[in-house]
Amino acid sequence: MSLAYLTRNPKTDAGIELRCLVKEIHKIETYHDRDLWIKYFNNWCEKYNEFLKEKSESDSGRRWYTHKSLRKTRSLIKNALANMFHYLDDYRISKSTNGLETKFSYLKNSLKIHRGLSNENREDFVIWYNYFKYNS
Repeated sequence: MSLAYLTRNPKTDAGIELRCLVKEIHKIETYHDRDLWIKYFNNWCEKYNEFLKEKSESDSGRRWYTHKSLRKTRSLIKNALANMFHYLDDYRISKSTNGLETKFSYLKNSLKIHRGLSNENREDFVIWYNYFKYNS
């Protein structure tokens, strides 16, 4: 989500730096790498703290934060930090959710085919789908 919020070509130095930082997350293999990345992220937050507080104002007097996507990305990462690196403790945990998203996309496509199901039958469908898909 961070890369989506930041766009492919950020216009500000803060956006360019944060995008580079976010792209390094998948390279983290050790606790040392994690600690170093968190240090860089915290330094980025400190460096651009005032920049992220900038507000714009319309002619009518309405005010909003100028750099919404950067603020959104910073909040996303700060809130996720506590759970971002569990894969370092347990090798069975994947670094990314790509595999899980693939499984859900198959389920969603199957549900689309049966779009007339009631809520109760949809729940049963999901249970049986998972049972037959992953227990055989």
